Amino acid sequence: MPNLTNLATLSYLDMSNNTFDPSPIPSWFSTLQSLTTLTMEHTALEGEVPATIFSLSLLQTVVLKRNRLNGTLDIGATHSSQLLSINLQSNSITDFKDRPGAYKDIAIILAGNPICRESGDPNDYCWAPEWNSSYSTPQNCIPTSCSSNQISSPTCRCAYPYTGNLSFRPPSNKTSYLTLEQSISLSFQSFKLPVDSVSLSNPRKSQSQYVEISLAVFPSDHDSFNRTGISEIGFVLSNPEYEPPKEFKPLFFNGDRYLHFTGETRKSEKSTSIGVIIGTAAGGCVLLLLSVLAGVYAYRQKRRAEKANDQNPFAHWDPNKSSGSIPQLKGARCFSFEELDKYTNHFSDTNNVGSGGYGKVYRATLPSGQLIAVKRAQQRSMQGAVEFKTEIELLSRVHHKNLVTLLGFCFEREEQMLIYEYIPNGCLRDSLSGKSGIRLDWVRRLKIALGAARGLSYLHELADPPIIHRDVKSTNVLLDERLTAKLADFGLSKPMGDSNKDHITSQVKGTMGYLDPEYFMTNQLTEKSDVYSFGVLMLEILTGRRPIERGKYIVREIKMAMDKKKDLYNLYEILDPTIGLGTTLKGFEKFVDLSLRCVEESGADRPSMSEVVKGIEYVLQLAGLNPNAESAASSASYGNESFDYSGGFPVSKIEPQ
Repeated sequence: MPNLTNLATLSYLDMSNNTFDPSPIPSWFSTLQSLTTLTMEHTALEGEVPATIFSLSLLQTVVLKRNRLNGTLDIGATHSSQLLSINLQSNSITDFKDRPGAYKDIAIILAGNPICRESGDPNDYCWAPEWNSSYSTPQNCIPTSCSSNQISSPTCRCAYPYTGNLSFRPPSNKTSYLTLEQSISLSFQSFKLPVDSVSLSNPRKSQSQYVEISLAVFPSDHDSFNRTGISEIGFVLSNPEYEPPKEFKPLFFNGDRYLHFTGETRKSEKSTSIGVIIGTAAGGCVLLLLSVLAGVYAYRQKRRAEKANDQNPFAHWDPNKSSGSIPQLKGARCFSFEELDKYTNHFSDTNNVGSGGYGKVYRATLPSGQLIAVKRAQQRSMQGAVEFKTEIELLSRVHHKNLVTLLGFCFEREEQMLIYEYIPNGCLRDSLSGKSGIRLDWVRRLKIALGAARGLSYLHELADPPIIHRDVKSTNVLLDERLTAKLADFGLSKPMGDSNKDHITSQVKGTMGYLDPEYFMTNQLTEKSDVYSFGVLMLEILTGRRPIERGKYIVREIKMAMDKKKDLYNLYEILDPTIGLGTTLKGFEKFVDLSLRCVEESGADRPSMSEVVKGIEYVLQLAGLNPNAESAASSASYGNESFDYSGGFPVSKIEPQ
């Protein structure tokens, strides 16, 4: 095995799947003081794991799967405060020196070791992604051999289960997933749903350090569910009134698409058979009757269509009848008021997940099980019909990894509602304030800033037509289950046509503190107004403070306190302590410089958003990280996966200077 003693600045080490000679874990590992991630899977390591490894101050992730490690695992009392995950799956470890409460924030995986096989308890130390890749084995029956994509249930019946994924924070105490399985079963029973049994399988860690586990719900009476059953199951699992065991809170459910609704094919076949029998028996009489009925049906359908056309908000979209065209939508659909009323449980307060100047936002569940967010406008904030039509046309054409997806809208009963994908981890402001409970270290903040910048750059340069967001702020940056940043709320957005790419004369709108002073003074809106707002957002990411707090403006406070000759530019007292002030914030100065370039008084002196993207990518490189890693969750994933970057925005090729 090579000796890497002299690589003191090494932060990421992966030596997996090498044919090294069997050997103990080398002592020189403890000299890698900058190491954040250590991965050595299937490398013939043997012996006990020395506790000195875990005392490296910056260490976050250790993966030593599929080796020959044995004896007692002792993490030690002086382990790194940054430590998030230790995966020693499939070794020969026989004991674990636990210190109650000392490791509650660390995901320790010992599945496939004798210590787990002896206890047989699938607790938080003994689960892993491969721990159980199939549905749970029943205890009192023999699994049935099923065909045609059916699966044997825990009660040994072949059926088409409704499947999906549950996400929750890692349990702080040793606990069996059986308690969650039982809780879900009891909940279905209390709602008297047509459910025979449920099964949990394949627990795994997501990039955001959440636990994800596959759920299968099996039907009773039939081998599949009807549409009502699927809708009710999704509603129960997504309803705030459902109380999972406290160790599994908060719990999120994302359902898969269900394709095997009860009797739809057989009903069609049965109808055909009956039709043949009747036709044979009744002959011409039936044909005559059918002709009469067809005429009546056609007449009624015509009348119904005329009535629907009168009620259709698209038929006469513009109240002044200057335009009767329907919205040209790409990927979004029109929802009826009745649908949304049902999906939100009559817009109940329990489903209200937020509110703002526009109105209220409700969580809801589609019949497929998909979670959605319904943004319902208040009367005083409703737009005119033409403006609402223009907005949904614009939003339906915007598709990017770092933008919240518009799924549809509703324009009925004097209501204006927008339907978006549901983003489970709320807004960036909640995480910066500590409200969400998600700790944002330096790495996570950089990745969130990069994601938001990429979304805004897409709007400016690749959307058709280009779009100025006009309300960039931390409450409009949402974080999904992987902590991927998604820019939201396009209610104030303005499209840029070919004739007005330089500027748009516009009534000043936006949020104080983020508002571009040049736009405020001149009423001339440009994409550089978004750049200014984004610069304020970058400073908010650094400090955790709102742009205007106790009468102090964040841009002015930073400029007054900054001294480039001192460590951290003399901003230590202003920075958010949870950013990791006890560690080296690599690239910090470049990030501050870029932020201040964005908030220059003159728009001409500010960078474009594509330049901002390249600048943040450069900061990530200075920090020794891969700017194309998939999530913002932790540095554990950097260097492995790339963004699925829709829209074709080129990844910059900046190299460290």
